Amino acid sequence: MKTIFSGIQPSGTLTIGNYLGAMQQFVKLQEDYQCYYCIVDEHAITVPQDRLELRNNIRSLAALYLASGLDTEKATLFIQSEVPAHTQLGWMLQSISYIGELERMTQFKDKATGKEAVSSALLTYPSLMAADILLYNTNIVPVGEDQKQHLELTRNLAQRFNHKFNDIFTIPEISIPEVGARIMSLQDPTKKMSKSDANEKGFISMLDEPKRIEKKIKSAVTDSDGIVTFDKENKPGVSNLLTIHSSCTGESIESLESKYKDTGYGVFKQDTADAVINVLKPIQDRYYALINSEKLDEILDQGADKAAFTADKTVAKAKKAMGLGRVKKKKG
Repeated sequence: MKTIFSGIQPSGTLTIGNYLGAMQQFVKLQEDYQCYYCIVDEHAITVPQDRLELRNNIRSLAALYLASGLDTEKATLFIQSEVPAHTQLGWMLQSISYIGELERMTQFKDKATGKEAVSSALLTYPSLMAADILLYNTNIVPVGEDQKQHLELTRNLAQRFNHKFNDIFTIPEISIPEVGARIMSLQDPTKKMSKSDANEKGFISMLDEPKRIEKKIKSAVTDSDGIVTFDKENKPGVSNLLTIHSSCTGESIESLESKYKDTGYGVFKQDTADAVINVLKPIQDRYYALINSEKLDEILDQGADKAAFTADKTVAKAKKAMGLGRVKKKKG
């Protein structure tokens, strides 16, 4: 069985876009692959964090993963900082990473531009990301286009290490998921929906209450012609709502166009809101049952132990290949 690794930063509550575009797909992948799902909290500290908020976000993200349908009998869920092998291998890979290739990372340039002081971790964290993936003999990494450059670096570092020291690492394949909706902002449908959007009306949090969801969708930007049809270029707002509605109900966009051709936007928006609420309500119920439970801690403890079992073996091989530490004599 092939192995998949994916990591999500605990930087605020996930949106309906995160769920429909990624998390929903992760739940499906666990049926056919050995999956490691990691909450990459050490990536989050490349920028300043409030410690209490960070801890709450870590726990909340874990509960959302499980509430969305992650089965811990089939997939391993764990917190990055609870498996020390990640930072150990991250440092080892940093030693074979070149400053030039790290400085070329688009995300580093975007986040560093205009800043007086930039954390060195923001520059070097792609080496840690590479470690996250390589620790688990990962075959496939499902990522968005924005992470493709980092995955190319991961492949380069794995090949460089294997060539220079020993053939330790599996070279992962990059998978840009075709399935999974790309959900745009409700207020600016030319931009991807983001949990960091300054305008809270632009995104639907997975934990938004039904009335709040309804209000946000009813105030979503559309246009003045009142025709429900899918046309990304000329009707991005309506097209976005159709995508959300289709993704939540399983109805085709063509079927929805036919269904709402004579209704105007009022009925369409209400039904879209109801579709989102129907998807999120059972997830929210499971989330609130888990968030303060001992069961969540037990699952994360077991996940960390299971991840460490594999990760520690990989680090031991990599250390031996690099000549680190002692060669321990066998007893007896």
